[in-house]
Amino acid sequence: MSVEWLGVTCNPALVPHHSSRSVHSSSTMYARSPDLQPETVTQFLFDNPDFLDSFVQQHVHEDKIRQWSQRKHKVQGHNPVALTNGDLIKDQRSNWKNCVQSKKWRILQDLTKDNTTNKARVFTELAACAAESVNADGHNLYLVDEQNQLFLASKSSRNQRAPTACVGRIEPRTSLPAYVAYTKESLLTNSLLGDPRFPLGMGVETERGVSAIAVPLLHGNNLILGVVELYRNYGSMPFSPEEEEVAEMMLVWADICMEYVEMYNSMMKQRKLNDFLLAVTKSIFQDIVSMDTVIMKIMNYAKKLVIADRASLFLVDTKSRELYARIFDTGRVEEHIPQKEIRFPMDRGVAGHVASTGEVLNIADAYTDSRFNRDVDLQTGYRTKSILCMPIYNRGNIIGVVQMVNKIDGVFTKADEESFETFAIYCGLALHHAKLYDKIRRSEQKYRVAVEVLSYHSQCNDEEYMLTKNVPIPSDIPDILDYDYSPWAIDSDHKPVYVLYMMRDIFKMHSHKNKNEERRFDLDDMIRFTLTVRKNYRNVPYHNWAHAFSVAHAMFTVIKTSEHRFTPIECLALYVACLCHDLDHRGKTNAFMVKSASPLAAIYSTSTMEHHHFNHTVTILQNEGHNIFKHLTSAEYKQILSDIRHCILATDLALFFANRSRLQDIADKGEFSWDNADHRRLVMANSMTAADLCSMYKPWKLQVQLVDVIMEEFWQQGDQEKIKIGYVQNPIMDRDKVNELPESQVGFLVGICLPCYEVMAQILPETKPMVNGAVANLKKWRELADKEALEKEKEKEREKQTEETQDEVIKEPPVTKPSDDVNVTSEKSTLLPADVLDDSASDTSFLAADKPLPDPPSGRTSNTSVPSEKTVLSSQSEESR
Repeated sequence: MSVEWLGVTCNPALVPHHSSRSVHSSSTMYARSPDLQPETVTQFLFDNPDFLDSFVQQHVHEDKIRQWSQRKHKVQGHNPVALTNGDLIKDQRSNWKNCVQSKKWRILQDLTKDNTTNKARVFTELAACAAESVNADGHNLYLVDEQNQLFLASKSSRNQRAPTACVGRIEPRTSLPAYVAYTKESLLTNSLLGDPRFPLGMGVETERGVSAIAVPLLHGNNLILGVVELYRNYGSMPFSPEEEEVAEMMLVWADICMEYVEMYNSMMKQRKLNDFLLAVTKSIFQDIVSMDTVIMKIMNYAKKLVIADRASLFLVDTKSRELYARIFDTGRVEEHIPQKEIRFPMDRGVAGHVASTGEVLNIADAYTDSRFNRDVDLQTGYRTKSILCMPIYNRGNIIGVVQMVNKIDGVFTKADEESFETFAIYCGLALHHAKLYDKIRRSEQKYRVAVEVLSYHSQCNDEEYMLTKNVPIPSDIPDILDYDYSPWAIDSDHKPVYVLYMMRDIFKMHSHKNKNEERRFDLDDMIRFTLTVRKNYRNVPYHNWAHAFSVAHAMFTVIKTSEHRFTPIECLALYVACLCHDLDHRGKTNAFMVKSASPLAAIYSTSTMEHHHFNHTVTILQNEGHNIFKHLTSAEYKQILSDIRHCILATDLALFFANRSRLQDIADKGEFSWDNADHRRLVMANSMTAADLCSMYKPWKLQVQLVDVIMEEFWQQGDQEKIKIGYVQNPIMDRDKVNELPESQVGFLVGICLPCYEVMAQILPETKPMVNGAVANLKKWRELADKEALEKEKEKEREKQTEETQDEVIKEPPVTKPSDDVNVTSEKSTLLPADVLDDSASDTSFLAADKPLPDPPSGRTSNTSVPSEKTVLSSQSEESR
């Protein structure tokens, strides 16, 4: 092997490939072999610099390298090695320096990621890295404060004299760091003393410093941040321009590092603020019990946000222009306990100034501010030092003032103001919602009182109850199951007794089916419920208590006469729903309620009145002594309420067409089954419509009377529409168009009543009398419609003759006398038939129940089907829905 550690015949090409173990062996050989000379090793290292570099990086600790560097400075005084390959050694030193500085850079990188890092810490570590790079004996870091003065932030040598905190202002002809900060350019000097540019020398006085490099720390916009001062003591080699360049290259990263740190710290600060505000929002808005609770939470969170000792919150009374508070932070355990309310004018004290002007006050020394009131401190013995007072806005108006007292770790800063400004927005929202909560709570209490008063007056009284209870309920009522029976013939005072008779009979159906169970109803509750239902029907022409009684009777007739398979609960629900289906009806259609912006329309967007009827039913059931279902099980009670709701909503004609169509389709296909609950619910819905329209199949004389009453209610709505909007939206509700009534009734019977009754008869054949009665009435209305059509044709002929007569008069020569124009007009008027001039020529006296009907013309029928008032109501309901 040609490579020998002891000889000079080493093969340089093979040396770099030696392993660490070979190197270790060689060093051992050097220690043991007397033939291995230092000159031989030195020559080998000169010839193999890469091997030396690899060996040092792998086997020599950085502390050892630092010791070698310091020893070299002391022995040689930084004299460069006078060798032909000196540049090579310089490169080697640079590589070693990279190894030494790697740990420093890692520390610097960790510092920039530390959210507690400030500017001084980053610049201090950066200055230390620069000092290591140029082998400086020491370094100083100067930073610029808000007053544009330099102050010593850190130093590296203990041999320096104790400096003052402030080095001086940034200006020339003072000290080296001040001059460099003034010029914003780096400077290398090897004569610190006697330079006219900085006669005071270094910023920190030193006894041995002779050579220095001063590098400014600049922000991106050329703003001076500080100065790094590197120096070498007496006996050391002065700094070279190359080393100045190295220092500049190192410190040029100061701006980038600082910007990254500020950005990172700003993001972390914002994240903490966001987390804090989220916690505030959750805590405050999840527990808005009272205004006092919200105020206490705001004060507690405000103190945590700016690290204050105490907090106060004053609310603004805009009427009296005063500030008032009930919650006070006393600093004791029982703090924030509501006390006696205090008030003072808005123009007094620090809080008053903020409330009046909206200005944010950050007072570092309260006793030097004339707006501060010292009386509170004299009374409590508490010393107020610093104050941060800020207004709280809501919708652009000041609603309160928060006052922070005595920041624990100094004075309140601009950052505290910015953070608290964001916090104040949430405070405003919290206080606003707390006020709304208090208003809602007071309104709720008022509502309860109002409901209590109204329920007292809307419920049956004891006198009514005793009068009805003393009337015996008959065991049988003749003809009550007849479809032609007239419920309107029953006296109003006797209707409750008939209702009790029918309701008791239906309740007994449930008891007969469940023979082992006790009686499922309470007669006293039934009496109170019936009388209260009667009392809650308004005095309107048609949709009143008499109508409810007639509909309930119609449903009772269907239940008792037909071979249905409704469950007892469903039968009871059908009957009660009919009795209550128009509770508190105002005599107006759903479309009118929506277009007139009724509060009910705002609550219920679809089937407005029907939803109101059901909710009113539930309200009556909840009154004490009115729950007729109290003996039902929980499941039965839930089921019967669901069925009642379904039945009452089914009386909305907007829902009728879809329900009837589905039922008709099922019946035509032969798929109907009483065991199917959905099929039964369709029959229940259709039965509700049939019972609601029971007046349409009653005997003709009674039916005409009822139509007269119905139209009076519609005409009253039309009269209101004329007053409010100037015209009637639905012509059928215009009392001036009464002559169109027969045609509308024909359309109503053909389009709604007969389809409803026919599908009923298809499922329940025993209800065929409904169809027969409706067909008979349809024939009568068609005869009247034909007569009205004939009268219209005659009227058109008379109008045509009148127009022809007027044309002949116009063709006559004009009369010269001025007064003849009036005479001509009079003559023309006399030519018109009297019955045409009279708007009441169409005889509507047949609507009266006690007058005989006129003989209709024979041999003529009307094929015109005009939508009736209820058809239009249905379409309007569909539009609103």
